[in-house]
Parts: sequence; C-alpha cells; structure tokens
Amino acid sequence: MSSVPQKSDAPIRWWERIERGLASVILSLMVVIPVISVVVRWTTGASLASANLWVQSLNLWIAFIGGAIAARASRHLSLSTGTLLNLQGRTRDLVAGFTSAIATAVTALLAYASWELFLAESQSANPLTLAGGVPMWMMQIIMPAGFAAMAIRLAWHGNRDWRGRLVALLVVGASFSLAAIPAGDRGLVVWVGGALILGAVTLGAPLYSALGGMAMLLFFGAPIPVSIAAVPAETFRIVADPTLSCLPLFTLAGYFLAEGGASRRLVSVFNVLVGWLPGGVAATAVLVCAFFTTFTGASGVTILALGGLLLPVLEGAGYSRKFSIGLITASGSIGLLFPPSLPVILYGVASHVPITDLFIAGLVPGLLLVALLVGYSVVHALGNGQSAGQAAATCSPMSGFGSWCTSLAQAMRGAIFEISLPILVLVGIFGGFVTIFEAAALTAAYAFVTEVVIHRDLSIRGDVHRVMTECATLMGGVLVILGVALGFTNYLVDAEIPMALSQWVSESVSNKIVFLLLLNILLLLVGCLMDIYSAIIVVVPLITPIAEVFGIHPVHLGIIFLANLELGYLTPPVGLNLFLASFRFKIPLTEVYRLALPFLAITLVGVLLITYVPQMTLWGIDTESSVESPNFFEDEPLEGLDLPSPDELQQMLNDDLGDPGSATPAPIPELDMDAIMQELEAE
Repeated sequence: MSSVPQKSDAPIRWWERIERGLASVILSLMVVIPVISVVVRWTTGASLASANLWVQSLNLWIAFIGGAIAARASRHLSLSTGTLLNLQGRTRDLVAGFTSAIATAVTALLAYASWELFLAESQSANPLTLAGGVPMWMMQIIMPAGFAAMAIRLAWHGNRDWRGRLVALLVVGASFSLAAIPAGDRGLVVWVGGALILGAVTLGAPLYSALGGMAMLLFFGAPIPVSIAAVPAETFRIVADPTLSCLPLFTLAGYFLAEGGASRRLVSVFNVLVGWLPGGVAATAVLVCAFFTTFTGASGVTILALGGLLLPVLEGAGYSRKFSIGLITASGSIGLLFPPSLPVILYGVASHVPITDLFIAGLVPGLLLVALLVGYSVVHALGNGQSAGQAAATCSPMSGFGSWCTSLAQAMRGAIFEISLPILVLVGIFGGFVTIFEAAALTAAYAFVTEVVIHRDLSIRGDVHRVMTECATLMGGVLVILGVALGFTNYLVDAEIPMALSQWVSESVSNKIVFLLLLNILLLLVGCLMDIYSAIIVVVPLITPIAEVFGIHPVHLGIIFLANLELGYLTPPVGLNLFLASFRFKIPLTEVYRLALPFLAITLVGVLLITYVPQMTLWGIDTESSVESPNFFEDEPLEGLDLPSPDELQQMLNDDLGDPGSATPAPIPELDMDAIMQELEAE
C-alpha cells in the first residue's frame, strides 16, 4: 500500500474518471442516506430503516469498484516477501508473470461463479426488494463485473509484455477446463492447485486470490462437490452485512482527518498538555497515532499520513532519528483497541460477541499498551539526559500555571472539533442514540464538515474527490478479502475442522496456561503473515471452540486476539508496519527490524499481561449473563422457513446445472419421494 497520492500530472483516462466518479458518488450516498434517516427519526419519530438497505447494497458496489481500482494501481493487499527478496531483472519478471497468472485465473473463476450466483438470484421467486421497488439481485451485477475487471487488470498490469499476458490467459483457460474432471478424481488437482496458489501468494499475489482460490479448490474437490458459487454467495452475505457498512465510513472519516490539518492541531494540543514532561514529545506522537488508528484501523494510514509530520517534531525535541522511526513504527497500530476501531467491530460481527462489550473491554488493555510506549519514551529521554521536553514545549505548569492553561486553552480551541469527535461517537453509541452504522455515517459527515467547511484544509473539487477515491481503493481491497475469506471459513466449518482441532487440542494441551501461551505464538505468526481483517474471518471460527473448552470468556478471547494481531504488525520478517515504515522513511527493511525490536519487546509485555490477567479485560462486563460462544456447528432453526415440498425438491434437482463449466449436466437420479417417506414412516 501507499499513502494518499497527491495530484499527478499523468493524464487520467475516461474510464478512470468514471470509476473515480462512481466511487465518490457511492461513498457520498452512503454518508448522506443514514444521516437523513437519523435526522428524520429524531425530528418526526418516523423510521427509514428500508432506506438503509440501499447503503448495504452500495457497500457491495464500493467493494468491487474499489477492488477494480486497486487492481489497476497494484494496491491489493499482499505479502511483502517480493520486496524482501529484492528480485531483479528476468527473475523478477518471471515471478511477476507467475503470480499474475495465478491471481488472474482465480479472479476469473470468481467472476464466473459470481455470474452463476447472479443468474440464480435473478430467478428467485421471492427476491428481496429495495426501497423504490428495485430487486436486490440487480445490485449483485457489480460482483461478476468487478471480478472480471480485476482479472483483466491483473493480467495486463502484472506483466510487461504480451507474452506474460498470453500465459495468464492460457492459465485461465486451463483452470476452467478442470471442470471436466469427474468428482472423486480431483484429489491431485486440489494438491497441485493448492501448492501453486500458496506459492503465488508467498511471492506477492493478492491475499484474496489465495483465500478465494483455496476455497473454490476445496469445494470443487470435496467428496460431494459443491458449486464454486458458494464463495461469492458468502462474499455477498458479509459485504452486504449492515454492520460491515460502517467500515468504509469510519475509514473515510479517518482519511478526511489525516489529509486535513487535524494532525497538526492535535499535535499542538498534546504537546502543550504533556510535552513539558521528560519524554513528553514522544508521548504526544503516541497519543496522536492512537487517535488516528481508532478511525483508520490497522491499515497503515497512520504511519503513511503522519510519519512526515511526527518525525521532524521528534527530532526537533532531541530524539535520535533511529528512536523516532522506531516509535512511529510501533505507534502505527497502537489505538486498535479503542472505539470505534474497525477491527473490533469486525471481530464482533464475526464472533457474534456484542461490539459494545468489546469496546468496553478494550479500554484498559488499550491504555496499557499506550502507557508502555509512553513510559519507555520517558525512560529513554531521562537516560539520554533530555530535559523536560527541551524546546518543544513553550511553557509548563511548573514554570507558570496560568500561562500554561492559556496555551492549552488556545490549542484546544483550535482542535475542539477533532477532540470532540471521539466523545460524540461514544455518547451516541453507548447512549443508544444511534447504531454503530449510523454513528459511522455521522462521523464521516462530521469529519467532512470540520476539514472542508470549518477549517478549509481540503478543497471540494480536488482534495475531497482524491481522498474518497483513496478510501474506496483501500476498502475495496479489504472488503474483497473479507468476502472470499468467509467462503474459505465456511468450507472449514462444513468439514468440521474446528471441531476436530478443538478435540485434538483438548487432548494434547494439559492446561489453560499452556494453551494461552500457544495461542499467543499462533496469533503472533498470523498477525505478521495475514492482514487483520482476513485473519479475523478465517481464524476466529478455529480458535473459539477451543477457547471455550478451556473456559476463556469470549470477550477476553477477542481482546487477546486483537492485541496479538496488533503486535504481529510489528513482528519480523513480514509485519505490515515494518514495510510501511521502510517505504515511508526510505530506509532498508533490515534497519527497520532493528529499530522496532525494543518496542516489540515492550509491547509483548503488555500483550502477555492482557492474556494472563483477564480482570483487566472483564472489569466492565457482566460475566454471569454475558454472551455465549457461538456454535459454528449448530444447524439453523427451521421454524419459519419456507421449505420446499417433495415435488419442488425433485424439480430443483432436475434443474441442477451440475459442475460449473461442464458441457453437460451431471446425471441426476430420479427420487421417489413418496416411497422414501413411506419407508421413514415404517421405521
């Protein structure tokens, strides 16, 4: 990923203008519709809940338009091992061609599967209808169109010449031809295909291609094959989730604040507040980073957007460049546990744990991690003989309390709108005035008004359009990953892998302490290899049943999970923050490793305390009547469902298309439902 790009002199082609315009319009509608709904409810008492279905559908569109833009700009989330290997010349071109071919083939199959899903939904007898009479299935057309655009761009931009593009096209054709292999003979395909996909993602192919490709392969090679349309079906289900719609909205608010002058104003406030203390300027940097991470999530925006501002401030206060870079790198995800953090919201959606409980539980652990970094900065400042903030703070309460209060009041007056934002969000959510989804829309609108109308740091014509495009690009990569990751997770659940894993761990691990230690190690590895969003979708169903065996509270498990993944962003060799710092500050990656190690050790102490002291997390949770861990193996209740009759079931079987891509449908045995029912009654 890269920072928010500034204006470029390169010409913008007409289709790029259309994409960017659509992204801006859709994000604007996602903000405006919930705001209008809230205002109408507050003023008239009338509910416009049906209008919010449009926002869920628009979230699907922003996912795939953003995904198409990300494919054109090579911005899809991926492992950074290609950068780590530093390949050159022909070797680099061969690796790029290989990863492009595999990613293109997977994406083309996802486009085909999405088209199959679209056709099936369009023929539904009782389709869900949006306000205005628009069938929901019409909105799903963006899925095959988006995946197709992504596949074309992966093939085109992933190769320097036509030979590589032709190879990618041949690999796509070979992938579709696999449908001719009969069920039961597909084991070798799964193993070879899985190895190719894992090799490609290791070398830099987008992460979604690994999750989506493995999901389709496993469904395809199952003893009773399942249509690969199951993967885009899960993509639609989670991306159109009402709570998940808040992710792009909170991210948009974070972008507005980061690209405006909010960072400078907040630095002034925290600098007056604590800058006069030994290590106070470093504390200012940590607090400002924590503020921005709560809105942008662990997406790297904090390091990229604030690094250029905070580094000279720290160096001007007497800190060495090496210490300053290490501190900013470690602070890039330090606010991940504070509301309205996006990973906390997603964890609640994935685990069915109340999001408000997670927000309450994360406060003390989040403050602990902040305090550890601030404390280390103070110790570093004292050990290096730095005076109280040196020249960074113009006054202190010790030298003149009145003048210090005046300076603080002036700084807070300039940043009053930014300082008020988290308070308003918390009051709105915990006071029951708005839902989290509505709070996200109001937050984005508030940030827009603050930075564009009040402070005028951003212009509507140039900056707002650019920032919205960047937000759509980031969220397109994230939401596509979430969608295909859920398809992969559902295969794991259908295969009862979490249940088998839970049984094995309960038989092999002796006690809770050992399990928690192993869990820390596992999550640390996951955190440095996967982005936090796909890790939540894939790993949570695996560890939740095991944690329940050892009596770990679901809320405590959630905070352990998120704290470990926060630490994973700082863990060599492929922690995301390390690569972003190397890119932002233009220093070798191995140098960033060395600079981050002391902060990694300090943060590890905090994570261990969070893990082994549950009272730190559960102090505000009613553990007697709290949520139970979700049962991922429990069948859905049948009451109230419109189940097909035996004749309808027979007709559905007769209409089945067989395997995707097959020239002829698979033979369907005739079922005598009356005879079957008589046999069951006889038993």
